[in-house]
Amino acid sequence: MDLRYFINQCAEAHELKRVTTEVDWNLELSHVSKLTEEKKGPALLFESVKGYDTPVFTGAFATTKRLAIMLGLPHDLTLCQSAQQWMKKTITSEGLIKAKEVKDGPVLENVLTGDKVDLNMFPVPKFFPLDGGRYIGTMVSLVLKDPETGEVNLGTYRMQMLDDKRCGVQILPGKRGERIMKKYAKMGKKMPAAAIIGCDPLIFMAGTLMHKGASDYDITGTVRGQQSEFLMAPLTGLPVPAGAEIVLEGEIDPNNFLPEGPFAEYTGYYTDELHKPIPKPVLEVQQILHRNNPILWATGQGRPVTDVHMLLAFTRTATLWTELEQMRIPGIQSVCVLPESAGRFWTVVSLKQAYPGHSRQVADAVLGTNTGNYGMKGVITVDEDIQADDLQRVFWALSCRYDPMRGTELIKRGRSTPLDPALDPNSDKLTTSRILMDACIPYEWKQKPVEARMDEETLAKIKARWHEYGIGI
Repeated sequence: MDLRYFINQCAEAHELKRVTTEVDWNLELSHVSKLTEEKKGPALLFESVKGYDTPVFTGAFATTKRLAIMLGLPHDLTLCQSAQQWMKKTITSEGLIKAKEVKDGPVLENVLTGDKVDLNMFPVPKFFPLDGGRYIGTMVSLVLKDPETGEVNLGTYRMQMLDDKRCGVQILPGKRGERIMKKYAKMGKKMPAAAIIGCDPLIFMAGTLMHKGASDYDITGTVRGQQSEFLMAPLTGLPVPAGAEIVLEGEIDPNNFLPEGPFAEYTGYYTDELHKPIPKPVLEVQQILHRNNPILWATGQGRPVTDVHMLLAFTRTATLWTELEQMRIPGIQSVCVLPESAGRFWTVVSLKQAYPGHSRQVADAVLGTNTGNYGMKGVITVDEDIQADDLQRVFWALSCRYDPMRGTELIKRGRSTPLDPALDPNSDKLTTSRILMDACIPYEWKQKPVEARMDEETLAKIKARWHEYGIGI
């Protein structure tokens, strides 16, 4: 699969709108996309961007239906159900489907070097008025190779177009990309890098999983059920998808940082970069590879919920659920890192209680995982009759099953993220308090509240005759 196949699938499922009206890359394109995403509208393919022939694709993951399309699953699955299928495929998979190296592919249809390298050839959007510039990608897969182990890393970073041949790359401290970059700095060498813009969307998901001895291409093929194909980029020798839309090849000087940002983050706020842009690594683009008539894949962020938040919620839900499953904690029915919480800060877990304290064990376990330990502010546990991503029912449980004094635990100190706008701006401590909210009916209660439930036999008859009522829902 490549991006074009995914776009065609969205079109067949009536999840794509081709916008033929001319739009400006400067704010207009991103604002149309943002309003559409907030209304849970279709993915958009802007076919007429002012001053350009290249179309721009947005809103890839903004609905659960498009997430399911990307995963090759039934289109009616909820976020929880799709994440569960991902978890089952990755945790029970006995053997990886190894990716296949090929010598040629559509991405090599155009190879631009020297004076022909000009990032202005693409309709790179400016997303929000206070952004530091145009961002050629906020969901860019940057391919790097560890000079000591030879392992390849596909990290997801934002990239601001600084000029016609340079991009600022937000490689945050402590991330694997930074650790690799420091090795090149120690060697006194520049770091080869290849930025992938537009490919099989599943590659972004694969980047969230850590499989020893497996590449992201192996994981993509394993989940997809067929070999993925990559080729070695001609300048850097780094593996890139054979069907990628655009690849930027070049080097990053570990000792040469330039101001980058600000950028409207996934939290819906700006960081301190708004007042003082922070120096970041720079990709010096030396060669551009692109398909004939390439499609630029653009993803804005800002306040939830956008396609980025759906993607973050899905990947973190899937990885968190996988970690909980590996802990062998019984009774877990569904898990959801809420997209409404910017896809990071709040988690709901549904469980079938088996003993007193079971719900607290589950909440503690969430914070004990790698996924839940970073940035999580709250965990809500609910009983088995409520799906973790059914917010209407979750709030019902918080209203009618939860007692604040009995069901609340506060934790004073936990690991936060520098992107959290709720952190004290006068402190350099990246820590946050956390809350556990137990919205389960206590297991040990001998007399439990009696719920008003519909008659199952009558429900079955009604569902069988539903079309006769002409209600149309």
